[in-house]
Amino acid sequence: MSQTEITAFSPRPDRRHPAAAVSTALAIALAGGLVCTIVRLPIPWLLGPMLALFAASKLVRAPLRWPGALRNAGMIVVGYSIGMSFTYPLLAEMARQLPTMLLMSVLLLLVCLIFAVILSRLAGISFPTALTGCIPGGLSQMIVLAEETKDTDLTVVSLLQITRLMMIVLCVPLLVFSPLFHPAGVAPDAASGAGTAAAARAAEWSGLFPNIFAFAAVAVASAWIGQRIKLPTAMMLGPLIGVAAVHLSGFEAPALPYPVLNAAQFLIGGYVGLLLKPDSLTRKTLRTLGLAVASGAALIAAAGGLSWLLRRLHPLSPQTSFLSLMPGGLDQMSLIAHEVGGNMTIVAGYQLFRVLFIFLVVSPLLKLYLHRLRSKERRKPEQEPSVAGRA
Repeated sequence: MSQTEITAFSPRPDRRHPAAAVSTALAIALAGGLVCTIVRLPIPWLLGPMLALFAASKLVRAPLRWPGALRNAGMIVVGYSIGMSFTYPLLAEMARQLPTMLLMSVLLLLVCLIFAVILSRLAGISFPTALTGCIPGGLSQMIVLAEETKDTDLTVVSLLQITRLMMIVLCVPLLVFSPLFHPAGVAPDAASGAGTAAAARAAEWSGLFPNIFAFAAVAVASAWIGQRIKLPTAMMLGPLIGVAAVHLSGFEAPALPYPVLNAAQFLIGGYVGLLLKPDSLTRKTLRTLGLAVASGAALIAAAGGLSWLLRRLHPLSPQTSFLSLMPGGLDQMSLIAHEVGGNMTIVAGYQLFRVLFIFLVVSPLLKLYLHRLRSKERRKPEQEPSVAGRA
């Protein structure tokens, strides 16, 4: 695990009293979840802890710490809940939409490329920095890539990625719960039977046993294997694949009660809340921050436009198509899809395809491009003296 990831969930490490730092963070996150539940914010146990700890990391002097194990536990639960929703008809539908997934991923990345060109010119930053900051490949992956690249400004990359993430996780839930995404007469997704059926059964605690013990072991083992083979978002993708495989084999996975899903949101929301440090947003100029906000808003609008195109190609609800293309993270978009009644597995399929496409195709190409760019710049000083000598 890189140093960036360590500081992400432990922005103020206190080795003398780690339990106190964790307890304080848990208490603040719990208070945030309760307040958001009372005021009826969407997905309160994701947004509540995130907003509370984001504010507390600036206002509270006491050390705050969120162990990575807590976030990983939440990711495993979300991966399980997605994996148990897979059925053979749904897999056939996802296979049918595979060319569309590729098309939408490429179009979204082209939009990000255009934003990077504009941002580099208006903000006066290098194009490699702007490109690394605009690609929606996951916060930790892009920051690690920026660390490995000499010609990128890590602070600016973090600013761009964090600003985009903040805007998406704060604005997207409000958008998908608004009347804009609930037009009258629009039917649910044609392929969402498995997801809605699972949601309908989610309140039954008695239905957990005894199968949950076997599936819990499968989920944890799959997460460990995924981490060992370096899958992207391994703590979610591993359980998703493992649970789906066992579930499709005929051994039915029990649905999770809503309090368990809320706990998973709580564990992930607390992690993200400490990941988004206000201090990192105040060290850059107001102009750069303003451009980062503008690019984040433009990306949300572009994803909305592409979701309209996706609905023309496939019979999906506005919520499912929008969340499928929104570059906000597999875990968060899947959780929002669950809460809003969208097709959780279709959303996860599009999000997963984009993550794998960026991880397996875009990241190596980006590294190759940046390497060639550095080599070209190093050759320039060597060529200038020879030109002067001939003159």
